[in-house]
Amino acid sequence: MSDFDINQFKIKLEPFYEAQSNEVELYTTAYNAKLPVMVKGPTGCGKSRFIEHMAYKLDKPIITVSCNEDITASDLIGRFLLDANGTRWVDGPLTLAARHGAICYLDEIVEARQDTMVVIHSLTDHRRELMLDKKGELVKAHPDFQLVISYNPGYQSLMKDLKQSTKQRFTGMDFDYANAELEASIVVKESGVDANIATKLVKLAHATRNLVGHGLDEGASTRLLNYAGTLIASGVGVKDACNMALVCPITDDAEIRTTMSGAIDAIFD
Repeated sequence: MSDFDINQFKIKLEPFYEAQSNEVELYTTAYNAKLPVMVKGPTGCGKSRFIEHMAYKLDKPIITVSCNEDITASDLIGRFLLDANGTRWVDGPLTLAARHGAICYLDEIVEARQDTMVVIHSLTDHRRELMLDKKGELVKAHPDFQLVISYNPGYQSLMKDLKQSTKQRFTGMDFDYANAELEASIVVKESGVDANIATKLVKLAHATRNLVGHGLDEGASTRLLNYAGTLIASGVGVKDACNMALVCPITDDAEIRTTMSGAIDAIFD
């Protein structure tokens, strides 16, 4: 693996990210101090975009793993595979990042089984090491390695949450949707619609977020606003774009859909 090029995981073009507070400075300090970071916030509020932005800003490679309930420790660490010459060891994404010095980003970590996540513990304390039991190798983390995890606290439950033994190995950063003015400017930048349309889209998003707990699990995210703006900028009618991007994806409830359609009519008429 000595000839492995970790730089293939570097982000070539700067991801757009508009800071809401001092999160850039906080993350940079945590990275320089070799501290693991946990980012928490609702769906589509910019958590992943922020981590990609920081990887670009720091000029570090980033390996992203989208966690799910079927992911195993071997999927993260690595395994022996058969080939024409017998068996060979293949590093998993966590091992690659630790060995070669990348940011390993475990997205929506609560979707993974808790027993799988135990493998990250030795990389998130003073040891900064990873034991490859099947290979009999102890990997000492590269100085540039950092572990970052994210999840949506709104989906926590007794059965789907991180253990305290995992949580307390990370520094934490809370994310939320930007204020209305900033969110509108993000929609303008990301989708290409004018400021007037973007402001109205954000107003509609706030209306849906007010329905959380009253028929909706979550309101429209900034990501969905960008989708709606992109459709509008591409020539789709405003109401069709809003229905396609902001209503259909988040609810199947006929009554809630009627309420949201009324809000669309009121805001854009």
